[in-house]
Amino acid sequence: MQTAAKEALDISREPPHIHRLYGIDQEVTRSYGTRCLIARRLVERGVRFVQLFLGGQPWDTHNNIRATLPDICRRTDKPAAALVKDLKQRGLLETTIVHWGGEIGRLPVSEGDLGATAGRDHNGPGLLDLAGGRRHQGRHGLWRN
Repeated sequence: MQTAAKEALDISREPPHIHRLYGIDQEVTRSYGTRCLIARRLVERGVRFVQLFLGGQPWDTHNNIRATLPDICRRTDKPAAALVKDLKQRGLLETTIVHWGGEIGRLPVSEGDLGATAGRDHNGPGLLDLAGGRRHQGRHGLWRN
């Protein structure tokens, strides 16, 4: 297992166009892009559950969302899109479910005033986004504790 993990985590053998796809060639997307590429490599090797985090818990935007959210999205959008595209190109998206979620979701309304320091509070029922996995179209139930 130790030698298999070492190989799976070594992204240096990936071609330059894959590094560009995931944004590994750009400082702002390098960290999350590397994580997304490693996730794809783990899925390719049969790992059944892969979980990614963005360092520092930046999604907890109770305030100052207008300043913080665009920066967070610049760090994550390109790598996340690359992961889905790459899985699809390799035929892995049909058997892989990609789930985006947070601790318990976010409300679509403002927390506090609507000024420059506005944010969003937690949302217990939560919403999630899914891609792949041959799910049937239509409404899917929510997971609850």
